Amino acid sequence: YNSHTHMGDSCAPDGATGLTLEEGFFRPNGYKYRKLAQQPEAEHLAQITNHLHYMARTGTIGHIDFREQGAYGAQLLRRASDATGVRSIILGQFNQLPFTELELQQNQAPLSTEAIAELKDVLAIADGFSESTMNDLTDAAWKEIYQLTAQQHKLRAIHCLENEGYREVSLAITGRGDLERALDLYHPHLVIHATVANQEDIQLLSQNRVNVVLNPRANANLGLPLPPIAPLLQSQTNLLLGTDNGLLNSPNLFAELDFTYKLAKSQFGNAKQPMPQTILKMVTSNLRDVLGGDTYGYLETGLPADFVVLNFQQPHLRSSQHIPASIVTRVTPEDVLLTVRQGKVLWQAPDFNPIT
Repeated sequence: YNSHTHMGDSCAPDGATGLTLEEGFFRPNGYKYRKLAQQPEAEHLAQITNHLHYMARTGTIGHIDFREQGAYGAQLLRRASDATGVRSIILGQFNQLPFTELELQQNQAPLSTEAIAELKDVLAIADGFSESTMNDLTDAAWKEIYQLTAQQHKLRAIHCLENEGYREVSLAITGRGDLERALDLYHPHLVIHATVANQEDIQLLSQNRVNVVLNPRANANLGLPLPPIAPLLQSQTNLLLGTDNGLLNSPNLFAELDFTYKLAKSQFGNAKQPMPQTILKMVTSNLRDVLGGDTYGYLETGLPADFVVLNFQQPHLRSSQHIPASIVTRVTPEDVLLTVRQGKVLWQAPDFNPIT
């Protein structure tokens, strides 16, 4: 499972090259939002569908997507998911921010009747909600969204501490950092990034046993600090991995696993920590704490047939002395023979004939 994607902007691979986080991805005029507004529906659907096929090709059976463009955007991704069989857990957001800059500075206004109606429309299609940052809405609005999503048993997620600006803006407006506000007002099931999390932030995440999704390749691509993987692994947080925006990265989890594993070892400062299985769990069994239900992330008699077949007869794999380490650091998309979700084949290599 890829726990953080933005498949909507897969229509413009590497379009944000050379842009800052603010220039590329912030509302309302960031490159991503301008590009999305220009996409013809049929072409956009084809682009998203193609990238979901690529995910299956690279051994991913599902993803948690942070989908822009309101109810329309959620519906578009739902159509692509149905067409490919890749499970899309869709977290929607408002098509346009429902507050003016002055209202955000005053931090008092609740959601308008129109905004509440749009939120309900989004949740009728999506599996949950995630606005970009805590600074995009007022405290009153976050409380309303929490209440509505909790009533409907929907997932909640938020991008936090991706750069110092998230914290600084939140402190200037409300007197509290974005992570503290998120945990108090919104109670997210997922906190994304934590790139600049300090010791106090990690302690707060640990005390609340938060599910944290790391995106180290995307952070690196934007010139941001790398996430504190080692201290987070030593905390009580539950860590997951995502590839983030299609503008920045391909949704290839093998590349993310390799980068994350080696970064973590460098941060620990020794060759023994972490074990590769620890990193592999971030895209498999750690999902159980978030999704529950029929999502397990491991194989056992009687559980859903969710699995990937890898070709360890390849020259660079056949002599492996440590299978989990080779999966995390050496397997490439070309080594995937079969991707199966709920017993349904999502991808099969042309020359692979499994025994049935």
